[in-house]
Amino acid sequence: MKRLFIDLELCDKCRECKVACAYFYHPQNNGIDSLREYATFATICRQCAEAPCVNSCYHNALEKQADGLLKRYSMRCTSCKSCAIACPFGVIFPELIPYINSRCDYCLSLGKQKMPLCVSSCFYKAVELKEVAEDKEKNIFLVGDNLAVHSLKWGKIDRFLKK
Repeated sequence: MKRLFIDLELCDKCRECKVACAYFYHPQNNGIDSLREYATFATICRQCAEAPCVNSCYHNALEKQADGLLKRYSMRCTSCKSCAIACPFGVIFPELIPYINSRCDYCLSLGKQKMPLCVSSCFYKAVELKEVAEDKEKNIFLVGDNLAVHSLKWGKIDRFLKK
């Protein structure tokens, strides 16, 4: 099965994302931002027990779900960036918390006829459409049904604790 693949290590090479998006409902907003946020919350977030980012949000726009992943409610978020400031690990990137948010639809309506615009416009090839499976040794993780992410996943390392 082909998935949208984002390499988060390559994705931060350009300072201002030039990737185009074919998302119909918000043409002025780049859908790749919502994917980067989703991928970051799933792979890099430390999933703190106390979650200072959630506690700092005045509008209750962030929620820690049962599986530990963060969810941002874009209709509540005013893009004040208090969550980004409160994160002790710097995982919530301020540029990924836009006031207007597009939810990527993975260009599923295109079918197999066309290449998604985000793929064809990414200069660094950080966004691709390809067959990929989860491979933890190569730091490739599946996030949902249609997204695969290459990123260094944070995890508690207990090998130092063993005697």
